[in-house]
Amino acid sequence: MIYSPRFRLLPTTEQREAMDWTRDIVRQTYNHALCEFNKIPNDAGTLRQRVWSIRDTLPTMKDWWPDLKQVYSTVLQKAVERIRDNIENLGKLKAKGYNVGSLNWKKPREYRSFTYRQSGFELDKKSGPNGRGLLILTKLKGKTREIPIRLHRDLPDHEQIKEVTLKKEPTGAWYVSFCIKTDTPETPAVEDIHPDDTVGLDLGVLNFIHDSDGRSIGRLDLSADRERLEREQRSLSRKEYESHNWEKQRRRVAEVHARMSNKKRDFKHKLAHFYTTEYDAVFVEDLSVKEMLESPENARNKAEVGWRDFSTILEHHGKKNGCHVEKVEARGTTTECASCGVSTWKPIWRREHSCPACGFELDRDWNASLNVLSRGLNTLGVVHSESTPVETATAVDSVSVSASRVVETGSPALKEPPKAASRTG
Repeated sequence: MIYSPRFRLLPTTEQREAMDWTRDIVRQTYNHALCEFNKIPNDAGTLRQRVWSIRDTLPTMKDWWPDLKQVYSTVLQKAVERIRDNIENLGKLKAKGYNVGSLNWKKPREYRSFTYRQSGFELDKKSGPNGRGLLILTKLKGKTREIPIRLHRDLPDHEQIKEVTLKKEPTGAWYVSFCIKTDTPETPAVEDIHPDDTVGLDLGVLNFIHDSDGRSIGRLDLSADRERLEREQRSLSRKEYESHNWEKQRRRVAEVHARMSNKKRDFKHKLAHFYTTEYDAVFVEDLSVKEMLESPENARNKAEVGWRDFSTILEHHGKKNGCHVEKVEARGTTTECASCGVSTWKPIWRREHSCPACGFELDRDWNASLNVLSRGLNTLGVVHSESTPVETATAVDSVSVSASRVVETGSPALKEPPKAASRTG
């Protein structure tokens, strides 16, 4: 599988200026290539052939554009090839029903990255103090430069680094991503999976997750960050557009946005890592997020939770850790009884499930997670007893885990065993 870990760069002022200069030259190259590409008729060849015909003119472009000689050749080639990638991505969106237009030229703030491919770079992990290293880049504004890098984790086992992408965030910070091809771990065969090694996840608003083993994981509290964001945005609106003070305030707003995004991403990655390493199969609801956001109730909270993003992260960790991640039909998981299957409508404010047919009582979200587990077992084809999910629910009490404990480094919160209970169904 393709693995792309990201690390923070710690450039000097001179190195930062060199990277900004290179980024702008690559942006201009992309804009020029897009202009030339639009002049080629569609019947002149396939998309790849038309883009490659522009890429092949790069050597002659250096004769009348001397700045290109100070940029590594594969960086320029990758910039031109990005036209094909962007057009293919637009085609995928159009196939899904989105109303897409055509590619436009990029403004300086819109073009943030450039990529070295196969060669022109070297990672020295032995230079500097522990947790630091050097990223050596060839022809970065005409010179070879050694940029300090913060190595907060080890790279996975690999033969070589395929690509190195440098990206400038809206905050002004520079990051680097290493494209690495690693061996994909084998997922266990379905016939070898025991129901006890599977889990169903119910995604909610009041709690982020309630799983079929009784864990209830709270949402991240971002109220303080949201209040600061509102203050910083009000301050930005009072500044003259694109003035020096406006640019300083824009970066403050971007820093708050980045901090909130990093907190949510870190929280979701830690949860996904836990579930895909603790279980052989994880089942999650296939929510129609677009329809849910269009409804009038709790639209802001639903958008902030980021269910779709978590599902994507969960699938990524499933591939990385050799765990089956299956999406199941979400409709009816809340109303159906996990014990007898009878559907009972209940308003959103009622947090307990009480079945009028069989008398089964349980937390509303826990009951939904058991239904997700049952549907997942049937979808994956795991042999199980029909009563297994309910027996699991009645054996233990629910364990409530604060989101703040999940994000603590090395926190054992998720692995704490639930307490035994005398609850009966």
